Amino acid sequence: MKLIIIFLTSLLLTGCAGGGLSNTNENAYVAGSGSAIYINQADRKDAPIISGETLTSGEKTLNRNQVTVINVWASWCAPCRAEAPLLQDFSVQYPEVQFAGVLTRDNISSAKAFYENFKITYPTFIDDSLLIGFKGSLIPNAIPTTLIIDKQGKVAVRISGEATVASFRKMLEMVIADA
Repeated sequence: MKLIIIFLTSLLLTGCAGGGLSNTNENAYVAGSGSAIYINQADRKDAPIISGETLTSGEKTLNRNQVTVINVWASWCAPCRAEAPLLQDFSVQYPEVQFAGVLTRDNISSAKAFYENFKITYPTFIDDSLLIGFKGSLIPNAIPTTLIIDKQGKVAVRISGEATVASFRKMLEMVIADA
């Protein structure tokens, strides 16, 4: 199991075609199916502290005592473009929930254009090594991946691939209700 986690993490962080953050080849990513996994409270693992430089607002550290949505994305990723308006809308509809992105395998100028185009108001961290901290839990395994962290700082949900309105709302409301 540990070997699988290491393999998936390295695949996500380096991609099939290599190149790290500067790779913009849309054909070289692992696509998810949009499937959601919900973890019962007793079985959840701690999420890492999410802290670092953001795309537009300098250094930031997320609050660990608040329901948090983390979206792993890249500007070249078609499913990321499709779900960006959904996540932005939900970030406004649920002001009690903390939203943040983690940019992966992208360049900063393209990411900033994406951010402005979709009028994203929540922060996006530009250091995708933050994702390594999710090992032992529900690791981000595709681009996009959306994680929901509960008020106790534990990973509760992973949506692997493009999030839909219905599945995202259901998962988010389940985690909010857990508190």
